[in-house]
Amino acid sequence: MIRIHHVAQARSFRVIWFCEEAGLPYEVVQHSFFDKSLRSPEFLALSPAGRVPAVEIDGQVMFESGAILEYLAETRAPALARAPGQADRITYLEWLHFAETIAVSLAILTQHHIVLREAHMRSPTVMKLEAKRLEKSLIAAARARKGEGVCGQFSAADVALGYGALIGKKFLRFEEPALLDWVAAMEARPAYRAALAKDGEVQIYTEEFYEAPNV
Repeated sequence: MIRIHHVAQARSFRVIWFCEEAGLPYEVVQHSFFDKSLRSPEFLALSPAGRVPAVEIDGQVMFESGAILEYLAETRAPALARAPGQADRITYLEWLHFAETIAVSLAILTQHHIVLREAHMRSPTVMKLEAKRLEKSLIAAARARKGEGVCGQFSAADVALGYGALIGKKFLRFEEPALLDWVAAMEARPAYRAALAKDGEVQIYTEEFYEAPNV
């Protein structure tokens, strides 16, 4: 059994979604960003930064979502991976890890719009710059799709990237046709809908959209 330590809407959602795509049995352990549980000694023993995901699997703990997806794909769902020697291995790895570039912009926007509660703490300039960077990154990923995903057939890379697009809707008004098509295709996937049902009560992005202030 795969045990996924999770906060609703956080990057740990990628692991839940992947398990649904792969048909893997798993257990979700829900946590909160807004109490001290992620800073407890018990949780820090699982994830040294006090963040999710932390996944207990094969007698070990993993705590980086990209590495978790790569490992699970290689060991349990080869159809969602690209093995060494396959022609699209480079493309697969490139986009799987490009998801972290997207995640950095999301994290900065989340911090400024949500975590920093007082207006004087926030930087409107940073918010606008990161929103533009996020938009460019998501459009690049959307245009890279060749059918179901960036490698043609849907893969772990598409789960990693897709999370960024689905959360990105909280900060960007999508207009690019490729981006709109991509999001619609992901939201129509049965595995995505099943994962969403396991996500838990909304804690982070409680508003439909976060508007950048005028500067």
